Amino acid sequence: MKVKPIAEVVAFLQPYAEATGVEIVDAAWDMRTRSLTVFIDCEGGIDIDACERFHRAIDDPLDELDPTFGAPYTLNCSSPGLDRPFKTQADFDRHTGEKIELHFYAPYEEKKEWEGELLAFDGKTVRVATAAGEREFPFDKTSKVCLCIEV
Repeated sequence: MKVKPIAEVVAFLQPYAEATGVEIVDAAWDMRTRSLTVFIDCEGGIDIDACERFHRAIDDPLDELDPTFGAPYTLNCSSPGLDRPFKTQADFDRHTGEKIELHFYAPYEEKKEWEGELLAFDGKTVRVATAAGEREFPFDKTSKVCLCIEV
């Protein structure tokens, strides 16, 4: 299935996100299921009503954009989940002061996972207060940075 680039689709949907009070945090095509999933968030968190409101707002305009060049597809609107990876400066800013997990591709100072309170992010370095003290980690060495979910 031929599709328009996800960046083009997200840029097209941005005004609808703003109008419905949500933020698009990610979007992805799944060619296996022929679906487009748009992950959204908003102040206070996402619920089913916000997903439905956004879905209704973008359904007809997406038909006009025709992101699949006439091929049928399924549109999904979803919460990114509690353990979604931080991808933008806004993600880090939103969670400053909260406990996070850092996962690394390869051991970083002999550990593949670190956790602690997020202090700052400058686009290249994640500063965290860990049990071992304040540390700085290179963001490009991480495979995932997300909220620490404690059960």
